[in-house]
Amino acid sequence: MSYAKVLCVGLVGVTGHLVEVEADLSPGLPAVVLSGLPDTALNEARDRVRAAVVNSGQRWPNRRITVNLLPATLPKHGSAFDLAIAAALLGGAGELPLVALDGVVLLGELGLDGAVRPVRGVLPMVAAAVRAGIDRVVVPLDNAAEAAIVPGVRVRAVDSLHRLVAFVRDGTPLLDPPTPAPRVPPPAPDLADVAGQPLGRRALEVAAAGAHHLALIGPPGAGKTMLAERLPGILPELDDDTALEVTALHSIAGLLPPGAPLLRRPPFQAPHHSATAASLVGGGSGLARPGAVSLAHRGVLFLDEVPEFHRVALDALRQPLEQGRVVLARAKGTTEYPARVQLVLAANPCPCAKPSGDQHCECTPLARRRYLGRLSGPLLDRIDVRVRLDPLNAAALMSSDAPSESSAVVAERVARARGAAAARWRYAGWRVNAEVPGPELRRPPWRLPPRDTKGLRERLDTGSLSARGFDRIVRMAWTIADLDGRDRPDRDDVHEATQLRTGEES
Repeated sequence: MSYAKVLCVGLVGVTGHLVEVEADLSPGLPAVVLSGLPDTALNEARDRVRAAVVNSGQRWPNRRITVNLLPATLPKHGSAFDLAIAAALLGGAGELPLVALDGVVLLGELGLDGAVRPVRGVLPMVAAAVRAGIDRVVVPLDNAAEAAIVPGVRVRAVDSLHRLVAFVRDGTPLLDPPTPAPRVPPPAPDLADVAGQPLGRRALEVAAAGAHHLALIGPPGAGKTMLAERLPGILPELDDDTALEVTALHSIAGLLPPGAPLLRRPPFQAPHHSATAASLVGGGSGLARPGAVSLAHRGVLFLDEVPEFHRVALDALRQPLEQGRVVLARAKGTTEYPARVQLVLAANPCPCAKPSGDQHCECTPLARRRYLGRLSGPLLDRIDVRVRLDPLNAAALMSSDAPSESSAVVAERVARARGAAAARWRYAGWRVNAEVPGPELRRPPWRLPPRDTKGLRERLDTGSLSARGFDRIVRMAWTIADLDGRDRPDRDDVHEATQLRTGEES
């Protein structure tokens, strides 16, 4: 009986777990048995590994082979285990002395010709290996630049099983990660391109400074989509920790371009209105994959023509918006993905969508109510900033006397406001005002004086404002004060925050 063991990493959601790949070869009818909760793609590794080993010039052992993936209770999926299975199998057969692979994590999919193919999720896998105390990994050549992003690990690359065998048997050096070519991201859309709409621009700036959700309602051509697309351009770049989170999610989804460095720009996701609930929050057979709300983590999720979305899909966003994460329970296990996003909704005020707005609207009052009524009240209650945009007139569209502020100018104010908020809430670990729980703002020393919140309390007593709406207006008031460089909000800030949410003075 022969036995060998190497290390690999399995993913459940964005969480990586160290997996021991065991191979046991014993007398009996030639067969390969794979245990340890493998999925279909992993079960098919038996045939991929056999062909790769033979086509790499190695002898296939004609014995009963049992491959076990520990811990056996952890669901395993994907093809990233192929390289580790091949190494363990050859080690158990006595073909390879595996001393050189002690304490080394192997990742990679095998082609039938023995080539090592790239896999999804290498970044969170390598990060999990480092957390487990592993400081050496071997990954596919096309994933090496991605793996090298993780600090504290020595990354080596292979392009074929033959190269790994030569390294273990003869000490032939493995490949170093390639130096990624400098990538200049395309310029973000500039706010200077937006004509007029001072209320929309102010709402966008407040939303950016406090990470508040935003709804823009107005006729076609009013600038709703232009404003939404320019929100990422006024947000601060991602720091190291959040950049790793965002890059890991895109790695799992297979959306990282080859040789891509850390994603520093806040992501922007704009799914089509035919999107299903699974595509928005995540889903799929077996263990669920991340959806648009997770791919927009630490960035912007933009839903254009939002009344055209399926109501079930929209209501599925309520829990992620409140908790900043998605928990997806499936028969084969539960998966959790981060989902702290800024939601931006855009809608026409009615089905006919006349460019002139209400002036020439052909819809009945009932049709208008039904159209926007497709958005549930609980979802709208989670939207902090809700503004109506008027149609553009010729003077606003053609004026060039007073050019609009650029995204760079607005981004500076947003960065200062976010810095002030982060310093104020550092003791509790909150980054932006939108993350601060309502009870915290209603307790000293953060509670606002009764004279400043009188109008809000009256709305709360009459039922025209929910408790959640009260807290969100107070959070926006803090954001407005941060934008103006003041330590605390006053009555005017509360009035402006109320207008941004309700369209009315408090």
